[in-house]
Amino acid sequence: MSSESSITHICCIGAGYVGGPTCAIIALKCPEITVTVVDLSAERINQWNSDNLPIFELGLDEIVKQRRGRNLFFSTDIKKAILESQLIFVCVNTPTKTYGIGKGSAADLRYLESAARMIASIAETNKIVVEKSTVPVRAAESVLDILSANHRSGVRYQVLSNPEFLAEGTAINDLLNPDRVLIGGEQTEAGHAAINALCSVYEHWVPREKIITMNTWSSELSKLAANAFLAQRISSINSMSAICEATGADVSEVSNAIGRDSRIGPKFLTASLGFGGSCFQKDVLNLVYLSGSLNLPEVAAYWQQVIEMNEFQKRRFVNRIISTLFNTVTNKKIALFGFAFKKDTGDTRESASITVCKYLLEEGAKISIYDPQVKVDQILLELKCPSVCADPKQGAFSCSFVKYLVSIM
Repeated sequence: MSSESSITHICCIGAGYVGGPTCAIIALKCPEITVTVVDLSAERINQWNSDNLPIFELGLDEIVKQRRGRNLFFSTDIKKAILESQLIFVCVNTPTKTYGIGKGSAADLRYLESAARMIASIAETNKIVVEKSTVPVRAAESVLDILSANHRSGVRYQVLSNPEFLAEGTAINDLLNPDRVLIGGEQTEAGHAAINALCSVYEHWVPREKIITMNTWSSELSKLAANAFLAQRISSINSMSAICEATGADVSEVSNAIGRDSRIGPKFLTASLGFGGSCFQKDVLNLVYLSGSLNLPEVAAYWQQVIEMNEFQKRRFVNRIISTLFNTVTNKKIALFGFAFKKDTGDTRESASITVCKYLLEEGAKISIYDPQVKVDQILLELKCPSVCADPKQGAFSCSFVKYLVSIM
């Protein structure tokens, strides 16, 4: 198995929101390591090799341009990248299933399985395979089973869990200055060697005391738990906002009072439309499914309520708009500033703005949308018949109602 001194080539499968920024930082901080990001999508790889990157993150563009062509490469030649690497990050999408057993809550692991089978069919030397995608507990065991069942003679694998804790909009700072780095692996001699090899990469810029090592299952569950706890805080303060509006209390004052308690702290206590993005809802639903499959229905119901409160908040917001406009929005023009799920990103996945727009369009409203980071094609993919504005003033003029969507933490 690879030792920490032998990591000279890293391959990353998946050129998305996790793989691209993560590998850009590794290339920046580890100039002696060649980092190759691969993807089946030629269009996406072409964007990474252009001046118009496929994702927007503050500071990412400058870092990619600085390292691209030196020790950072983007390619569709997956076979070459796997053959040359000692360590492989798997950063593929693991969305919520929309079909079959677990529909609506379980994670869809088809892309993870496909990546594992691809590695097994290509690799000719020992590899360290690192899960960075958010996965259910014991997914690493499944990956190792696939690799072991399909491997070539003499090729051995170690599978590590190294979950990402990136917040879109601050991903580069989160990578440069992480609160912690989790690395989970087998508690064997070979497993510890693989863990140390990955530690040696992060130690180029992360203090060793911030790198936490543990068993694989603890690492996988820690990621789900962290996102579930953050989502829970958002739903909790939003439930308070409903009570505040009904009683005359000010939710911002209540939030400030709660946040001053050192046991609680102020983060994620801003009342809003609710959480969005690719992680929170997916991970909470994953926890719901996991709890149910472990015959823990009370635990599943507890976390399901976090999702229910999030949906309630969005419906409540739309109902307030309608009641403010004399109980009808038919043919009324409404401007919406911001379509991504939060500021400083172009990601629209699970955006509260989409839900709000769909409700209003169903009621007959005419929507004008402005978001400088979201491409028009993406907006048109999500909604039917909106008006997309290149200038915020254009959207605001002549509107019956102008509302800034509250920043979602």
